[in-house]
Amino acid sequence: MKTAICPGSFDPVTNGHVDIIRRASKIFDKVIVVVMINSNKTNAYFTAAERVDLIKRSIPDVENAEVEMYGGLLARYAAEKNACAIVKGLRAVSDFEYEFQQALTNKRLNPEIETVFMTTEADNMFLSSSVVKQVCEFGGDISGFVPEEIHDDIVKRIIERKRSE
Repeated sequence: MKTAICPGSFDPVTNGHVDIIRRASKIFDKVIVVVMINSNKTNAYFTAAERVDLIKRSIPDVENAEVEMYGGLLARYAAEKNACAIVKGLRAVSDFEYEFQQALTNKRLNPEIETVFMTTEADNMFLSSSVVKQVCEFGGDISGFVPEEIHDDIVKRIIERKRSE
C-alpha cells in the first residue's frame, strides 16, 4: 500500500488545501493529512484539535484519507507511518525555494521518503490561510476560499478574535 503524508498547519484549511488532498487521494492508496504542531507558532487561530476537525469535515467523501496531528519531525512521522511520500502543494515559484529546502532535509533524515510537489489549481494560486484570515478580518467574503462545510466556523472564530484584540 502506498501511503502519502500531506502536512501543514491548516490554520484554517482552505479550498487550495482540499484540492491538493483530493488529488493526492487519487494517486496514493492512503493519504494522511497531518496538522503539524509547531511550538514556535503561538498565534494560531484554531487549536490543532480544531484544525483536525475542520479538515475532517471538509473531506468526508475522501475515503482513503485520515487526519491526525503531530508535533515532531515530519521525516520521523513519515517513517512511523510507513509513508513513501510527502505531498506538498505549490502556489508559486516563491513557495518552491522553502519547500525544496524542506524536501532535501526530509530526504537526509529519512532516505526512504520522496517529496511530491503538486501545483495548485489556477483558481487557488493566490490562496493561503493568511489571505483567508486577512480578508475575513476586514469583512470580506471568504465563501470562495474555504469549504462550505466549515465556512461559518471560520468566520465566527476570526470575528471573535478580532473583537478580542
